[in-house]
Amino acid sequence: MSTHAYVVRVAEDPADREACFTVRKQVFVGEQGVPEDIEYDAYDAVAVHVLAVREDGVPLGTGRLLHGAASAGKTGGDMTVGSLGRLAVTQVARGLGVGAALVRAVEDAARARGLVAVDLHAQTHALGFYERLGYVAYGPEFPDAGMAHRAMRRVL
Repeated sequence: MSTHAYVVRVAEDPADREACFTVRKQVFVGEQGVPEDIEYDAYDAVAVHVLAVREDGVPLGTGRLLHGAASAGKTGGDMTVGSLGRLAVTQVARGLGVGAALVRAVEDAARARGLVAVDLHAQTHALGFYERLGYVAYGPEFPDAGMAHRAMRRVL
């Protein structure tokens, strides 16, 4: 377990965004077997990316917020709801609160854009994590990238 402190921030520059993509590749492509050609998409260019970085510069986790037209397909067309996605935490950082801090950072970014709620598609094994953060599952289970998911929402 790491004893290093970390910060969570919006990924503003190209180096931060690359760190986000590196974490996603490690977790989703490397650990979970998601094909690399579906991990990255056109939404990456318009999303708000958040990044958790250890004090020594090592990236620990990432997540992204889609809003406006980019989120419409994931929120039933409701432009007042953002879509949290691509939440990933490296193995060394799990259990340190990084995931919860990233979710809160995405929610802060949503509030700053005037959104009233955040939706997400959770892998079913992660439902409890999101429920502890105030998210409520709705709708049936569905497959995404070969894994079972459920839609969830938290009103801000």
